[in-house]
Amino acid sequence: MILSKLIPGSLRQSFQSWVKKKYHFKEYAQHYAEFLEKRKNDDSKIPKPDLAEKHIKNLKVLTDRSELLKLLPKNAVCSEIGVNEGEFSQQILNITLPQKFHLVDAWGDPARYHDGLKLMVHEKFANEINAGQVEVNVGFSTVKLKEFADHYFDWVYLDTDHSYSVTADELRILKDKVKPGGIIAGHDYIVGNWVGDCRYGVIEAVHELCLYDNWELLYITINKNEMPSFAIRKIQDN
Repeated sequence: MILSKLIPGSLRQSFQSWVKKKYHFKEYAQHYAEFLEKRKNDDSKIPKPDLAEKHIKNLKVLTDRSELLKLLPKNAVCSEIGVNEGEFSQQILNITLPQKFHLVDAWGDPARYHDGLKLMVHEKFANEINAGQVEVNVGFSTVKLKEFADHYFDWVYLDTDHSYSVTADELRILKDKVKPGGIIAGHDYIVGNWVGDCRYGVIEAVHELCLYDNWELLYITINKNEMPSFAIRKIQDN
């Protein structure tokens, strides 16, 4: 205590600043190295297939999702998988005028949503639900999608957790649930979410289906403010 009084305050502050800089930097460097190693390991688990010319020869680039909806079949049997509050669902209804529209989401999962969102969607589309045009299917996508008959949908729009493993599973199910010539579209056709520090696997899962199951990219949107979308279709036999 006496010794500390003999040391000038400015010198004590300089010494404390040096200690914090030295040891905090080491701690930061260690954590950052571990962070980078985890990212590298996560990335190595995602396959990265390259597409051939046949997978993109009919590809058209669009400005945004509303333009994509204008090109999807009207009066169709369709589904939005991953609905949240139903904002995009409303656009789908307004633009594509579906005959039957299935809203699939796991609103009841406490780790992700609360029942308030499900009730909000029920209220928003009460008239369409009562008329039988809209049907709400609550549950995880990889469970609920298996309950639909094969070749049931004209098209679907996928917008769930965007990880490679889940997206790949969803696509493997959906390829049999759409009609011949049917379209699988979806959101977040990007590498990841910078703000959320999250690695997506949508691009790789989509390319994998195209490569190994003979599908092609039809549309990609480029509006970064709403995140890019994709649309794919089984390559038609000549």
